[in-house]
Amino acid sequence: MHKLVEKIFGWSYHLFKKWDFGETLSSYLSLAINIVVLAFLSYGIFLIFRFLLVRTLIILARKTKTKFDDLLVSNKTAKYIAHLIPLLFIYKCVPIILENFVYWESIFGKLVGIYIVLLSLWITKTIFHALRDHLKQNPRYSDKPIDSYIQVIMIVLWIFGFFIIVSKIFDISTTSMLGTFGAISAIVILIFRDTILGFVASVQVSLNDMVRIGDWITFDKFGADGDVIEINLATVKVRNFDNTTTTIPTYSMISDSFRNWRGMLNSDGRRIKRHILIKANSIRFLNEKELQELKKIELVSNYIEHRQTEIDKFNKNHNVDKSVLINGRNMTNFGLFRKYITQYLSQYPGLNKDMILLCRQLQPTPQGVPLEIYTFSNDKRFENYEYIMADIFDHIFASVRYFDLKVYELPSDKDFGTS
Repeated sequence: MHKLVEKIFGWSYHLFKKWDFGETLSSYLSLAINIVVLAFLSYGIFLIFRFLLVRTLIILARKTKTKFDDLLVSNKTAKYIAHLIPLLFIYKCVPIILENFVYWESIFGKLVGIYIVLLSLWITKTIFHALRDHLKQNPRYSDKPIDSYIQVIMIVLWIFGFFIIVSKIFDISTTSMLGTFGAISAIVILIFRDTILGFVASVQVSLNDMVRIGDWITFDKFGADGDVIEINLATVKVRNFDNTTTTIPTYSMISDSFRNWRGMLNSDGRRIKRHILIKANSIRFLNEKELQELKKIELVSNYIEHRQTEIDKFNKNHNVDKSVLINGRNMTNFGLFRKYITQYLSQYPGLNKDMILLCRQLQPTPQGVPLEIYTFSNDKRFENYEYIMADIFDHIFASVRYFDLKVYELPSDKDFGTS
């Protein structure tokens, strides 16, 4: 190869020397002709290899079942490789063409070498991008932070490329460069702090399966409430439900607390946990007449019948004086209302009866006694879930008055008789 190149570019120098133009003029004329010849040869090599590589890759992409080669075509990998081949040819030709120009040989040789390193890194980048797109199309890897791993690999390759470029410019060995880099590693760590933290965080997030692409997360610190659309080395992008985008530092996923709703989405139901406040002074015992009236409510009719029989038997066995209602055992309007709500929930079609279903009383507050509904809807979709919850509480608010209970709310002007 070397001898062939010498024959191609050596004839002009000997030709002008025979014509007795002088040593210097012959060298310059020969250089001019050789640069033109080199340009035409390099461009011809580029056209040939671009045609061969691109066409070959397109044909392979059409005939093979895998999508990886299609992604190589879309990322123009073959085109960039076609640029690399004439560059290598130029790199080999520069020492021969500029043999009589040592100073310029060194400069152009270094420039071409640097361009080869940068182009090689760019080709590697396109291959990794094709690999990333290929893995994302695979359901097994679609929720993995592939971007983070590729970014880390590319950072390492760019660092090595930087060492090679600097070693070529200053004619020093790569080993010496690595030693110098070790000495200034503290500064490098300071500069790339977020990148290093992001890399560590992305690895931990992946290994611990803390968050995946497609997960619904809530991160109050950053105002994020939506689906994860991208996990990078430095950031996690969340598309909120109002169609805005929130960018979260990756290391915040392990340093701060956030809520991942994946477990709920993968479960058999979505939790409903909401309460109303009942005025404490509206809670009281029920007399016989009121119980007879409440028996008309079908969901608690059998319960009242069965429960009252037990209470009457107890009071009779213990000779309880029922002239005062508080004596012995009694039913309250609040307790009966809780039983009614429990029966109503057990028959409601939108709830998962295999999960917890509870109507409970919470710790009393200055605003009243909380009555909490704790159950799970069988439809986890946002709009349907909200409809089910609203429908249940519509019924609860409307049924309170049938048990002579009152819901607490802040007084308005009408309550004070003012307009």
